[in-house]
Amino acid sequence: MKTNIKTLAAATLITISATAQTNWNVDASHSKLGFAVTHMMVSETEGKFKIYEGKVSSLKSDADFTGASIFFNVDAASINTDDEKRDGHLKSADFFDVAQFPKISFKSTSMNPGKVKGTYTLVGDLTMHGVTKSVSLTAIGASKIVKDPYGMERYAFKVIGSINRKDFGLAWNAIIEAGGVAVSETVRLDFNVEITKAK
Repeated sequence: MKTNIKTLAAATLITISATAQTNWNVDASHSKLGFAVTHMMVSETEGKFKIYEGKVSSLKSDADFTGASIFFNVDAASINTDDEKRDGHLKSADFFDVAQFPKISFKSTSMNPGKVKGTYTLVGDLTMHGVTKSVSLTAIGASKIVKDPYGMERYAFKVIGSINRKDFGLAWNAIIEAGGVAVSETVRLDFNVEITKAK
């Protein structure tokens, strides 16, 4: 009986060790949630969200983030394209309707190694404008975890991909005289995410 208890205890410790998570916080002051759309069929308009929070839980303590869990919560009203009038339109019911849908969130469902070393295929549920859709993005990890001058461990990802805004009910557009539309349906995502290990 004692042997069985010892065996069970050892197996439990091994299981706990194997599933132990390393928690990280997104450092918003050193990160950027950027996006871009094609404007008038000829140029690119860029923007970003300025207020957000995020957390990452990795299964390992090193720079391998296979199987990591990632969560972001974004203040939709913090959208900024460096044009006050345009930002106001984007916050209106024509686009994000921030009065009714104040938050944008992302919760990962998988993070697996990509075909290129150091990359990951990041899949998760994106909720925006009251609609939740699964999206697939590419995450490019830094080569290693580093310590800053204060002894804090840091890591970084670059996340790229694209979504169709109409999939989330952001369908407003205008036909231009020369043909085509004022704003592309495709939104290109370009995030720089720096994370710090939680104490």
